[in-house]
Amino acid sequence: MGLLAPLMLGLGAAVMAGIVTLYILRLRREERTVSSTFLWQQLVRDVEANAPWQRLRNNWLMWLQLLAALLLAPALARPFFKTAGVSGKNLILIIDRSASMGAVDADPTRLERAKSEAIRLIDQLPDGARATVMAIGGELDVPAAATNDRRELRNAINGIQLRLGGGSDMSQALSLAGALAARETDSEVAILSDGQVTVPTSTTIPAKIRFFPLGESANNQAIAAVTLNELAPGALTFFARVRNNGAERVVRRLVVELDGTLFNAYDIELPPGQDQTINVDVPASTQIAHVYLDGTDALPSDDQAWAVRPSNDPIPVRLVTPGNRFLATVLGLMPRVAVTAYLTETAAFTDTPMLTVLDASLPDPLPEGNLLIIAPYRSTAYFSVTGVLDQPVPRPSLTEEPLLRGIELGEVNILRSVHVENAPWAHTVIDSSSGPLLIAGEVDGRRIAILGFDLHDSDLPLNIAFPVLMANLVGYLAPGSGGESAFIAPNQALNISVTSDVEQVRVTLPNGATVELEPRQGSATLDAAQVSQAGIYTVELHGAGGVVNTQRYVVNAYSESEATINPVPVLDIAQAGGGVVGSTETEQAQAGKDEWWRPLALVALIVLLIEWVLAQRGGMTRLRLWWRARRTA
Repeated sequence: MGLLAPLMLGLGAAVMAGIVTLYILRLRREERTVSSTFLWQQLVRDVEANAPWQRLRNNWLMWLQLLAALLLAPALARPFFKTAGVSGKNLILIIDRSASMGAVDADPTRLERAKSEAIRLIDQLPDGARATVMAIGGELDVPAAATNDRRELRNAINGIQLRLGGGSDMSQALSLAGALAARETDSEVAILSDGQVTVPTSTTIPAKIRFFPLGESANNQAIAAVTLNELAPGALTFFARVRNNGAERVVRRLVVELDGTLFNAYDIELPPGQDQTINVDVPASTQIAHVYLDGTDALPSDDQAWAVRPSNDPIPVRLVTPGNRFLATVLGLMPRVAVTAYLTETAAFTDTPMLTVLDASLPDPLPEGNLLIIAPYRSTAYFSVTGVLDQPVPRPSLTEEPLLRGIELGEVNILRSVHVENAPWAHTVIDSSSGPLLIAGEVDGRRIAILGFDLHDSDLPLNIAFPVLMANLVGYLAPGSGGESAFIAPNQALNISVTSDVEQVRVTLPNGATVELEPRQGSATLDAAQVSQAGIYTVELHGAGGVVNTQRYVVNAYSESEATINPVPVLDIAQAGGGVVGSTETEQAQAGKDEWWRPLALVALIVLLIEWVLAQRGGMTRLRLWWRARRTA
């Protein structure tokens, strides 16, 4: 324990001595009725001259005043305990809200513990200090920026909610933290996470960094995949994959429900780091499968999952190409894909498809609905073509890219590709050292993917990756048709393609709430904030005669990166002064100060109030007698 202002203890001792002195010097008179004061005058003068100091007598007011001074003196001295914390005047808080922070090995969860710890750090800040609050996990949020309003900071911290999916990439947060720290010399960065984050390899923060690791357990089993597959007409197969991300062998029971009715339960033995699968035939009438793991582990969110059966409705796809047989063949072989081909971009389009594939074609204006653009030869309002890339080597931009699921890019060779600048609305799917080769994203209520190279300038059509990539792209650009295409990522805007006869779209969320959407330019969009729950999203397309079509979308909580929940004690981040960022639990030399003067000041205030009431008891008695006399009169 220490004191920030130890001289206040001396001042308090002087005040207490002064209180005692005043009570010793205090004249005490007792009222007496006498016949004359003439004989008392000389005696009073003798006492005043010869007895300035009087014997100290017991007095409740004196003891209360001494107690108040005894409490106020250490309160003004500002006592504190050394804790793992921060001491700078510009605090930057980075709070991890990703799925792994929902683990219940902290009380009640890792995220709630992180929020409590963040509020404690805010309370430690000296007067006038500022703080910024960032939330990572999915898109970066900054609910409070460079403010010294403690109430605003607490509200911002308490408002952070768990975010399913999206991972925990710290690149943007550390970049912003570095910019903020560069403007303030006395800056500190506090990272509150379980350590399951992606850290950029070349980032140096010009400030001291404190890492507060959270969590204790690595025990987690998850439902990694579940599907309903129609391998033949009238034959439906259920598939589930369960993974043990913990370090010990466990036995869990997988319960399978079909259309709300119990179908079967399977006892699964899971070695550490291994998978087990279930593949069984189910009734052909099954529409929805819900599976969950009986029992408990540290992360309950990925212990259940859903799947919907593939839709029998055809997926209308418009293909505009000068004669690409590779595209026509792969699209024609996809089940339920109805392709309408056009040889020129100037053809009159009479249909309203869910997806348009533009191969070396760019009509002006672009068709409505979702687009797959291959080898664009000019810029548009959505992207810019700035040059040519010679012999680019493709590589995935992310380790967990849904559009590259089941694809190995190491065997793909490309002669040339146009250089498409990555637009703000898109993310890079396939990258290279020279620039992106495939980007995808959502803009103006539509989904667009851009493949920079002509298929004839690569051996991709001769590779097994080609049909898989096209199937993933069609599933992404024409979602909601059941099977793999029905799975959507949590906290991502849901774009629903509609035909011209649809007047209204009604979405039923997993919790039963409904959202009404108005179609615009061939699509309707459900905001990302409304796609935050795991479960089934049922979409009804309403026309003039009623429900035109019903689609189901699935949001599951499992994420490969988030399913590993073992806490990491050290983050490999370079900071000012050198060294990596380790656990603050052992950094007592760099500890923060937790002041506790407020309880002392509060008790002192209560004592002073009691002293005031006792001091005024005579006046209160006279006031009570006056009030009683008035009421009697």
